[in-house]
Amino acid sequence: MAPTVIESYQRNALYLLSALCMVFMTLVVAIQPLFLRNVLNISFDTAGAINANVQVVTEVLDIFIFAYLGYLSDRLGRVRIIVAGFVVAAIGAVIAPFSPWIGGGAVGALVVYYVARVVMSLGSGAVWPQLSALAGDFSDESSRARLMSNTAFMMAFGVTLVYAVLMQIPRHAGITITMLLTAGIAVAGAWLARNCLVDVAPRTTETSIPWRRIWGLVRTEPRLRLAFASSLFARSDMVFVGLFLMLWFIYFADLVKVGQAQAASKAGMLIGLMGLVVMLSIPVWRSFIERFGRIQAVALGMMLSALGFMMLGFVVNPFDWFIVVPVLLISAGQAGCFVAPQILTVDHSPKELLGSVLGAFNVIGCLGIIFFVQIGGFLFDYVGPPAPFVFTGAGNLLISAYALRVLKSEGRQGGESEAMGDVPMASRRLLGQRLE
Repeated sequence: MAPTVIESYQRNALYLLSALCMVFMTLVVAIQPLFLRNVLNISFDTAGAINANVQVVTEVLDIFIFAYLGYLSDRLGRVRIIVAGFVVAAIGAVIAPFSPWIGGGAVGALVVYYVARVVMSLGSGAVWPQLSALAGDFSDESSRARLMSNTAFMMAFGVTLVYAVLMQIPRHAGITITMLLTAGIAVAGAWLARNCLVDVAPRTTETSIPWRRIWGLVRTEPRLRLAFASSLFARSDMVFVGLFLMLWFIYFADLVKVGQAQAASKAGMLIGLMGLVVMLSIPVWRSFIERFGRIQAVALGMMLSALGFMMLGFVVNPFDWFIVVPVLLISAGQAGCFVAPQILTVDHSPKELLGSVLGAFNVIGCLGIIFFVQIGGFLFDYVGPPAPFVFTGAGNLLISAYALRVLKSEGRQGGESEAMGDVPMASRRLLGQRLE
């Protein structure tokens, strides 16, 4: 078993890997509309559905791997899964830009690209949940908000770097070079994880995924239910915004006589601004969580995010400056929606089953992405580009209302106590026993 003392370079490696993983995942999604439009020649009429379908195919795969890999990380350790995930992601990233040559015709090329995206999703899906689990392993109750907020900060930095900097590369070096860059990032991640990360969590003795224990925890702990519900509605937000804003700009470009690469660059700058605001707001959310509580952060974050999504319904031209206002609101709320539910999940998970519980948490998030992205793709094509944003904003409002209901039912008057003594007795019993 690895030593329990965590060195500073190991925490720093975790932060850097969080950024690299998010750079990989975000760049893959960001370059997709540009690749499909300019290389595979996908028309505007089917753009929303095809781009959404590619994302949904990868998320369906994630449903099957998240739970099992979470359990496997409890059995074997997180690090070897992270290394293998980066290697698999690199293989898919090498295949994707050459799909027109491998597949031959238009249909064959699209099929090969689908396969490459599935491989990349298989790899990245093995990485980022284990990074979140390691952040939980490396922390205790007093340091958890700080360490997991730092990890989220670096993930937001990765998103910002992609849209503010890396999405400018297609204008100068081309789409293929930009896509191959993702392979290099994955290889660097595998090397760094192998040489700098360490496993510290106790190994589980469970012989299969402990669904009954997980369900028992969720059923008896309202705050864990809220965390899972937040994952269902909010985990799709960053993928959702990146995909549909990029689509909106690229396919609106012809109407305002703007080039495709220039439109992608403008969209990238806007989404990069969003990532920057998320990144800068994370320290504020960390202070808010430590002072007022996790549930309050979920409620406020969801409310701000929902307001921004609803305001996008009033935007006609995405190149209009007014779009910055709702995007800033979405970004301000997004960090709270991302950090607080994960902290709640780690708070109420047994240490030896943290990977399994987070795996289930991420499965719920995948279901949310599939639902919102698939419906959003059809709304984009048949109602209009603003429609997907209004739809997801309504979902965020529901979660905000549910968080307020949880607060009311617990009789909270001030800040929320995070000590284990404040955990309901039913959950404390479940943390220490095995359900047969």
